[in-house]
Amino acid sequence: MYRATQRDAPNYRLSRLLCNVTQLWWSISLSSMNTSVDSAEADGFSDILEERRRSSDLSHAFRTFNPQPFCGATPISAAALNRMVLESQYLSYIIQEIMVECDESREALLEEASALLDEMSQNLQLGFIRLLGFALSKVFKSVFSSIHVNEDGLTRLQQAIQEYPVILMPNHRSYVDFLVLSYIMFTYDLSIPVIAAGIPLMGMKLIGEIFRRSGAFFIRRAIGSDKLYWAVLSEYVRTIVRTGYAPLEFYVEGLRSRTLKSLTPKLGMMHMVLEPFFKGEVFDISLVPISISYERVLEESLLAHELLGVPKPKETTGALLKARTVLKEDYGCMHVCFGNPVSVRDLVKGKINRRQYNLVPRDLPMKPSKETQEFVSGLAHMIIRLQERNVVLSAWNLMAVVLLQNLQGIDLDLLTHKTLWLRRLALRFGAHLRWPKNVSDSEVMSSSVSLHHSVVRCERGRVYLVEEEGPGPVTVEIEYSSYSVVFFLDDVFHHFKFLLELFSNEFVLIPGQAVQDFEEGCSLLQQSGVIDRSDEEIYVRDNGQETIIFLRAILQPFIESYQVLFRYLCEESSQTFREKMFSNSIRSFIVKLFISGEVESYECLSSDLQKNVLSALLRMAAVTKTKVDDQNEFRVNKSAVKRIWDMLSNGWTPQISVDARL
Repeated sequence: MYRATQRDAPNYRLSRLLCNVTQLWWSISLSSMNTSVDSAEADGFSDILEERRRSSDLSHAFRTFNPQPFCGATPISAAALNRMVLESQYLSYIIQEIMVECDESREALLEEASALLDEMSQNLQLGFIRLLGFALSKVFKSVFSSIHVNEDGLTRLQQAIQEYPVILMPNHRSYVDFLVLSYIMFTYDLSIPVIAAGIPLMGMKLIGEIFRRSGAFFIRRAIGSDKLYWAVLSEYVRTIVRTGYAPLEFYVEGLRSRTLKSLTPKLGMMHMVLEPFFKGEVFDISLVPISISYERVLEESLLAHELLGVPKPKETTGALLKARTVLKEDYGCMHVCFGNPVSVRDLVKGKINRRQYNLVPRDLPMKPSKETQEFVSGLAHMIIRLQERNVVLSAWNLMAVVLLQNLQGIDLDLLTHKTLWLRRLALRFGAHLRWPKNVSDSEVMSSSVSLHHSVVRCERGRVYLVEEEGPGPVTVEIEYSSYSVVFFLDDVFHHFKFLLELFSNEFVLIPGQAVQDFEEGCSLLQQSGVIDRSDEEIYVRDNGQETIIFLRAILQPFIESYQVLFRYLCEESSQTFREKMFSNSIRSFIVKLFISGEVESYECLSSDLQKNVLSALLRMAAVTKTKVDDQNEFRVNKSAVKRIWDMLSNGWTPQISVDARL
């Protein structure tokens, strides 16, 4: 088993920094359609902890709670909801199929279905919401300086809840996410959502039951081909949606992101929540993208270790109690932005022929058509884009970019200068940025360094990574081309499409919109004075070189990391290997390259990135995957990997000095 050692300490610190820089990169590049603001508070955000610090937490928890429910909903209990699932024609049909396939009795299968539903289902009770509300007021005031919420978004959400079934779709960055959302809903007298949660949380003694009675329903991670489980889960979800029982909340990314950048969406739950609309059981469904931004994530230490390959610890009540030391730390502020509700009915026009659903009784299963699958996939990717566009950046996100390009340390004054330059660029690109008003820039920088004291330290006016020796001053010169760099537009677009396919697990873009994304990127760079272009050529302007250097420096670690893994697969790996063997072998290979000085990008140590490389090669038919003894076995086409490697290396020829950096 791999264990983190003292030798891993610099890698561990850098993993934390990478969590911040990847959030910055995609918040900037995907928020170009926003109206930028210099302070989130000036754009309708309010601190919900401000009132909590002035008044009684007990009074808040036990005040009158009177949310306005969905107008078409008939109030039913959790037990009645479960009975509707067990008595549904859909579940009866699936049980009949399993009886024929497996020669089991109907009574035994019904009993198993009932047991699965008992394991899975929520039991939302207002008393436990009040208990949780009281406890969370104490916790949040302890760990966060503020929790900012856009109240105009909550007003839109309140209206949407009354009109149609609502699906809450937040990004997933921390275990705290769903607790914060339920707390906000309770605070603003909005219907408490039922929440799709991983089954490990259910196993936490006492805590699991509190979560269940606060609206969580629990889903197994590995369902596989368990037909009965799929039937119970899908019917349970559809029943919640079509009855308007409560807003339903789930993470379209499926898992918590360990890098804080978006993950490729998982579509299983998405199909389930949309099916009542496709079958005409509800008039419309409102999808609400929610963007959660942390100045400092509570699990930063855990995330950094996991990125280095350390197994994720099991969720237990004991582990939670041991982790209570986090309550003594300051995690700064967080922002929760509720986006505009998205009407499924409006989006589906002209994309799906819903008459196909009239050919099969609503209670019978129906395999989604190709056009339905494409629509659901596109919608899921669109939701992630909307989440990204409402992320709020902090000063630390900007500082992390500069620090990653100055690993030997940097003078605080120079760090401030470069961060302010990056701040101007971020706002020009349309990012939402929280930069405290009526506070000097030097104070903002100093407070950010202090908040992230476990990652960086400041000594004698110079900022270093923690646990690194502070070398003498390092002079970094930015070398600019004295001539305009010219590219043919078709060549740039061709390579853009190649990178889009290769990095589609790293950066989430809507499938089939390569032309639109390319045009959006070119237009943004042109508006920012970085490039000019004609019908056939793109010119990098002399005064745009600094921005080009910065953008290239952010993408370069991904390029180098992929090249390292391609090299391993072509030169070191056997033609077939198991997934676990790959993780251990590639880590040893990368460590050797670090020792020899052949590799500089710490990103290649990320276990998530390593998995993304395999996914890309599978998609590009350079690797195949089969199941052998219940394990994934991969077969490498080394000549195909070498072609992709060559395309990445030859297409990424720098037009500026390789030593140039921010």
